[in-house]
Amino acid sequence: MGDARRRIPRTDLLLADPRLAKAADDLGRGVVKAVVAAAQERARSGELAPEGVADEAVASLPSSASSLREVVNATGIVVHTNLGRAPLSAAAVRAVAEAGGSTDVEFDLADGRRARRGRGTLAALAEALPEAGGPDGVHVVNNNAAALLLCALTLAPGKEIVISRGELVEIGDSFRIPDLVTSAGARLREVGTTNRTHLADYADAIGPDTGFVLKVHPSNYVVSGFTSAVPIADLARLGVAVVADIGSGLLRPHPALPGEPDAASALAAGADLVTASGDKLLGGPQAGLLFGDHGLLHRLRRHPAARALRVDKLTLAALEATVRGPAPPVRAFLDTDPGTLRSRAERVAEALSRRGVDAVAVPSIAAVGGGGAPEVELPSAAVSLPEDYAVLLRHGRPAVVGRVERGRCLLDLRTVVAASDDRLVEAVARCTS
Repeated sequence: MGDARRRIPRTDLLLADPRLAKAADDLGRGVVKAVVAAAQERARSGELAPEGVADEAVASLPSSASSLREVVNATGIVVHTNLGRAPLSAAAVRAVAEAGGSTDVEFDLADGRRARRGRGTLAALAEALPEAGGPDGVHVVNNNAAALLLCALTLAPGKEIVISRGELVEIGDSFRIPDLVTSAGARLREVGTTNRTHLADYADAIGPDTGFVLKVHPSNYVVSGFTSAVPIADLARLGVAVVADIGSGLLRPHPALPGEPDAASALAAGADLVTASGDKLLGGPQAGLLFGDHGLLHRLRRHPAARALRVDKLTLAALEATVRGPAPPVRAFLDTDPGTLRSRAERVAEALSRRGVDAVAVPSIAAVGGGGAPEVELPSAAVSLPEDYAVLLRHGRPAVVGRVERGRCLLDLRTVVAASDDRLVEAVARCTS
């Protein structure tokens, strides 16, 4: 019979297969060639018959030329930073696709002249938050850290930023607010203590070198017990600009998140500028949102760093569609009734049981995530599987990421759109074949 490896088809012959040739046109020759090489290697190792190389290569083709893989978030964490934070709505996805070519992002089609960049997005945000006083009260940069950095660069170069010691926040990957603002050439003036800060502490620190007072919502931790903090309304009476970093991006209060600050309330309380993230509780793309005083925002827009921090047309398109369109998935995840989740979990578990899978519907507790509302527990429901499914599902297509608790793999349905339940069933069933 000879060495079976000699029967493995050559790369050029495989690439000439009509199915793979079409894929090369869609995905790029290099992407398809890498898939072919992987199939050939499996045949050389004896895992695959030489005659099956072409079919294996076709079955292994990615859906796009990007290395990013689709993931079904079944962790129960609504805003999961490692999984890309907020999933975009269908309306936002369509807007991104349509904006992929040439657009009127900075061009007026009526008179053929240059126009204000992203004017439609700014108008949409202003409509959603009338407290901003129109498009001049809105600015968008590439993330919330950039929004704070631009404030420091514009309003406090060589000056002091007054902040409570209890709000010197560190977020993910050892990123610290103090390091960010001091990198802009500002000096921090820390006031109060870790657990208690009073209005007099701020008042005593304000002087001719004060750039602004920074109020940071400590969104990823809670200090409880003998504590006190100064509300924005009191800080607004000190006679200096107040910048409020609310973090998670709520435009208005949400009943499921009673302690989470929102932009409308912060502006109504007297904050001169409010900064927030676009890809957390707002449910849109990564962006930094700034709302507030028109004069201050004009200064921020004119700073040389503003161009380096601006967003592209795809972000503007997704952000506008998020605000104008139907409720994004994050809002749906927060609003879903636990009873509905319970019924879905029972249906999924029953469908899997019929296929011989050890699957049981169980109660669960989901979380907001994304550094927001750390004390809020969201009643949920999950499908419980044997622990080894956690690894198998992560390697599937699509990849499914759950969480492991007490020796079981839980697929929490609060963060899975209902339309994906059948896909979830199929993904789990494939792990048994």
